[in-house]
Formats: sequence, C-alpha cells, structure tokens
Amino acid sequence: MAKMRLLVNTQTPLVQFLRNPAGARSPAWPAEVDLTRLKEGADYRFSPGGVTRMVYPLIRRLTSEGGLEEAHWVSLNPNAPSTVRLPGMTLHHVGIDPERMAGYGTTKEAIWATAHGIVGKGSSEGLFWTDDATEYTFYNRTTAMRIRELDADLDFDLFYIHDFQQLPVGQMLGTLKPKLFRWHIPFDVASIPDSWRPIFRRYLSAYDRIVVSSDRYRRELERLGHRSDVVRLYPYIDPAEYQIRPGAAEVQAVCEKFGIPRKATVGLVVARMDPTKGQDRALEALADVKVALPDLRLVFVGNGSFSSSKGGVGLSKSERWRARLEERARVAGVSDRVLFTGHVTQAELDALYARSDFTILPSVNEGFGLVVVESWIHRRPALVTDRAGVAELIEDGENGLLFDPDHPTALARQMRRIVQDDGALRRRLVEGGRRSARACSLETAARQEREVFEHLVEA
Repeated sequence: MAKMRLLVNTQTPLVQFLRNPAGARSPAWPAEVDLTRLKEGADYRFSPGGVTRMVYPLIRRLTSEGGLEEAHWVSLNPNAPSTVRLPGMTLHHVGIDPERMAGYGTTKEAIWATAHGIVGKGSSEGLFWTDDATEYTFYNRTTAMRIRELDADLDFDLFYIHDFQQLPVGQMLGTLKPKLFRWHIPFDVASIPDSWRPIFRRYLSAYDRIVVSSDRYRRELERLGHRSDVVRLYPYIDPAEYQIRPGAAEVQAVCEKFGIPRKATVGLVVARMDPTKGQDRALEALADVKVALPDLRLVFVGNGSFSSSKGGVGLSKSERWRARLEERARVAGVSDRVLFTGHVTQAELDALYARSDFTILPSVNEGFGLVVVESWIHRRPALVTDRAGVAELIEDGENGLLFDPDHPTALARQMRRIVQDDGALRRRLVEGGRRSARACSLETAARQEREVFEHLVEA
C-alpha cells in the first residue's frame, strides 16, 4: 500500500485528561500539547473500551509497516487541549456547550438503548423529531466541520468513521473522497423503529464501505435495504500487550487491595457499569449457586464509559447502575460474595485475570465482546452470552461455554459446570480459546484492514 494520510473519527477520545497542568485550580490546558511530555496516570489516561484499544494499535502497526504517512484522530473531548501530538499521530478534540451536550447525550443514549433492546422501539419512534435530536445533529455537524478544515490543510486519502454516535458525519463531509464506516454496536432490524429506517439508510449510503463485527449484522444490514459494500471484520486486540505475565507478588497485592479471599474461586466480569452489560444476570446466577458453590466469588471490574465521565458527556448511569447492583446483591443474600473494583489499571487487570478461575460476559446484547478474546489470551475459560457478536466464533464446550442471558439458570448451570470440572473441560476451553484468539489478533486485522484501505483508496 502506498503511504496514505488517514483521518479517524470516534466519539470516545484516545486519551482522557485527568487534571490541569498546575493543579485543579489552574487555567485550562494550552491549545496544543505534546503527550510525550506528560505523565500517564497523573496527567492523562488512555480511554477504556474496545474502539480505542483497536484503533491505536492498528495505526501504530500500519505506520511501522510504512503504509501510513500520517494519521489524525478527531474525537469528542471538551475538557482537553484542542490538539495533542503523539509520534506519528495528531489528536484533534471538539466540544459543544454543556446545554447542547445534554441533548446530544439524551439522543445517543436513546439510540444505544434501542439498539441493545433495553427499551422497546415504540418508545423511541419519534426520537429524531425531538429538540434533543437537533443537538445530536449539531454535534455531528461540528465534528464534520472540523474534519473539513483539517482536510483543506492536510488533504486526507481516507476518512475512517466509527460507530453510531458519528453516523451522520459521512454525509456531512460533502466530499467524494472514500469514506469507511465501522458499526460497533449490535444491529438488529427488528429493534429499529420504522421512522428511523430511512434515516439510517440515508446516512449509511454516504459511506463507500461499511464494516460490521459479525456475519449476523451484515445480513441485518441487507434486511434494512442497505445495498452498498458491507464486510465483516472481527474486532481485535494486540496479543503483544499480554506477553508480560504478572508475578505472584503483583497478583497478591491486587488481591489484598480488593479483598479477594485466598482460597476463593473467582469468576471475573470485566465491563463498564451499564444495564446492557448484564451484571445483574451474573448476580442472579450467583444467588442460584451460592449453596452448591460456597467458595465462589464474583469480581466486577469497571466503572463508567467516556459518556459517564465528568470530562466526557457527563451522564451518571454508571453510578446508578452500580447502586442497583449492590442492592440486588444484598436482597439476594450474596453481598459477601461480590466485589466491585471500579476502574483499574492495565497491570491490575492483568493480575485479576491471573487470579481468576474463569470469566463471564453476561451482556443482554453485545456488539462483539473483546473481553472474551482477552480471556483467551490470558488462558482463562470464558462463559459467554449468546447475544454477543463473538458468540458466532464459539463452539460450546470447545472454546467457551454459551448461555442465554434471559435465563439465569442457564448461566448458573455453566458456572457449576466449570467450577466442578475435573480439569478436562478447562484444558479443552483454554486450548480452543488460544486457537480462536488468532482470528481477533492485531496481525490478522492489520492485514484485513490494509486490504480494505487499499481497495477504497485505489478504486
């Protein structure tokens, strides 16, 4: 691939800034900063979530291979420097007024909840006729204008737009240059209100190619009536990030920090605090097996998303959801069997994987589920909702254990199955997962995405 200039657009920024340079009461960040001069963990942190964990390694890989001349990344980040320099990449941040942000947040959450089946499509039918929806459009227009300004100066070869929050951007760019869109959340035509369908078709038709995370979503786009090029590329992570295993001392320190008993059997749930992630399903299953599996403990890792952070959209759903989970655990009589860690560092997360006996992805609906791939890389058996995109990679009993999240007894049965296993099932799941992880590796994805880029730019 000839060297190209790439523009990436996501809602969630690559990095979130934790404080102002001289402390909480100092003036705002300068308009432009060099990230290499700041300290990770004190000045900033990398945003959690699959999009940032995928896109950043991809850009670094393609740059190191000589495929990218320059990459620029535009995202929502209202309390950050407008421009951030990294080696081989520049971040550009946009923001809108708090009043407008509230309307944008309301609209995007309604789209999210409808797509995930949290609310019925009837309750969202008139969404795009509301005042809040105008703020969703305004945010996307603001983003598109920033991208057009950058393009006038830098002359990009390809625009790579990510996820439903940015869906209108492709149409708003007003350019014939190639535009690629990646849809990350679930896509089910049956959940989409009738009044949304022509809007979605119009926005999607502005892109030259659509990338989805499973074959099922590709078929659903065809059912919607979308006729442009659609390709399935599995989400991915970089296995190199997991080559350094935590030592016994690091694992012990994490156990002491979060109060994990030494002899406990640990089921690990890694997900942001959100009803779509199904932590309540895991609690119900735990209550079902609390007598049969007295040593079992569930450790819930995660806090809010960028949308829930004070530096992001400012929604508070993560705090509300955690409070509801804690109350459910109390009512079910399993409060002493669950631990909530909140946000953890990557080193702490690696140690928690090392300490766990198995992992659970209990989502009621999930675009893909990269935590399953993490489990495979960490050589941990994974219990996986059949509502996740990753489920199409799983053969029950060979590389994972599947369950229906609407039937807690199904998850409880899989919990008993893995905890009471004599070792043969665990070994089979670990080895099968190790093989399956190759389909979701950065090496595989870089080759596939490079082919997509080449096709679009050279067409």
